[in-house]
This record gives sequence, C-alpha cells and structure tokens, in this order.
Amino acid sequence: MRPEITAANEYHTPENTPHMLIDRLTCNSRYIFTALFLRTVFKSRSQARKGLYDTSHWVDSSHDIFTDVERCGGRIHITGMDHVRNSKGPVLLLSNHMSTLETMIFPGIIQPLKNVTFVVKEELVNHWAFKDVMRSRNPIVLSRENPREDFRIVMEQGLARLQQEISIIIFPQSTRRVEFRPAEFNSLGSKLAVKAGVQILPVAIKTDFWGFGKLSSYLGPIDRRKPVHIAFGEPMQVNGSGKEEHLRVVEFIKSHLEIWKEKP
Repeated sequence: MRPEITAANEYHTPENTPHMLIDRLTCNSRYIFTALFLRTVFKSRSQARKGLYDTSHWVDSSHDIFTDVERCGGRIHITGMDHVRNSKGPVLLLSNHMSTLETMIFPGIIQPLKNVTFVVKEELVNHWAFKDVMRSRNPIVLSRENPREDFRIVMEQGLARLQQEISIIIFPQSTRRVEFRPAEFNSLGSKLAVKAGVQILPVAIKTDFWGFGKLSSYLGPIDRRKPVHIAFGEPMQVNGSGKEEHLRVVEFIKSHLEIWKEKP
C-alpha cells in the first residue's frame, strides 16, 4: 500500500526518490520499466485466473506500477485529492485519456477513497494480457462500434453501478490521444449524471511520460523529461441537460494542460 498518495490533498514524488541503478545502466531505455510493468501484469493475471484478484490486490498492483514509474526516473504530481475524498456518495470521474498509465495508476489513487470501476472498450476485456484482471473489476464494456447501443449500456449499467455505491471512471474520448480535442470528448458522463442524480468530478491528466509502442500500443517508450500530472477538480451537481457542466469539465482539462505545457 502507498497511503501517502491518498492521505493528503497533494502528492509529489520526493526529490530524493532513488532512480534504479539497473535502469540507468541500460541508458534510460524503456526496457526495465517495461519488464517491471509486465511482471505486475502477469502476476495480476495469475491471481485473477485463480479467483484471488480482489480489490486489495487491484490497489496493490496499481501502487506497484506507480512506484515503478518513480523508480525509473518518472516524477508524479497529484492535486485535488480532497475533492475525491469529500465528494458525496458515488461520483462520475470524467478524464481525458492520454496513455496506458492513467488506467494503471488510477485504481491505487481513487479506490482507497471510493469504490470505483471503469467504462472500458471491449478490446481490453478480450486482450490476452489484461482480460482476466479487467473482467474481475466488473467494468462497463463498450464496443465503440454502435454509439446508440453504447449509450444504452452506459445508461443502464452505469445507473446500476452507481446505485451499488460504485463510482465510475469514464474517458469520454474515443481513443487515447496526446493532443486533447474537445470535440471528441463526448457527453455520456454528464447525461448519466443527470439520470442518476450524482455529481461529476473532472480529472485532468498529462501522462505522455509513457508513449505508444509500434508493436503494442501498451508497451511504448517512456520519456523521463515529462512529469506525470493528475488534477482532480471540484465535484459538480449536474442540472438540466448537463451541457453547462460538460463544458466546465472540458475547460478544466484544457486549462490544466495549458498550465502544464508552460510550466512542466
């Protein structure tokens, strides 16, 4: 467990965090980080196949990846944890989607404060490496091929999860993308919030520390010059159609990305 991540309003990787010698000896390549990541993936998959991968294991494996980022020279900055801690009941966390990293470390940050699951694309629950773990987390699965059917699934299954006091992480973009394009940030989350009567909580992330791979998009290079940023915004009660709140989430993400671009 890494209680220091969720104990305060902010977390910043300590300046004295040791950088693994073996990582430095491999000329700061991706290979040690990739090996550590795959070790966690295979360990988690094995536990899930045996029916042993519970919420505690999910948090622990997320923390392992979080720690491996830091051990391989990454620096992580998190703000706004009080907004997660003090939000009322289950919430919808609406985040931009930049890389594999946020999917891996969100559970260790959010789950200790709120029971949570993801809205994910079908590819993840069928992926040879991730399917057993993802299915054990009872996610909401979308095909991304039939928007009308995806909307129905989110409305029905999302409402069911929220009624069970399970918060939901939604990436409203159609795909992971370094550049944030507001036009691709759909309003599914706001519409579900209206139906369920729950708050939405904006999340801005900058995780281009971990890039896209050529053979596998999940195993790309890492760039230690790029710090990881995660900012949680104030929860909002959605009124009317939710359009105004949706625009406020988009603006929250845009403004933070602009700040991080100017002052990394």
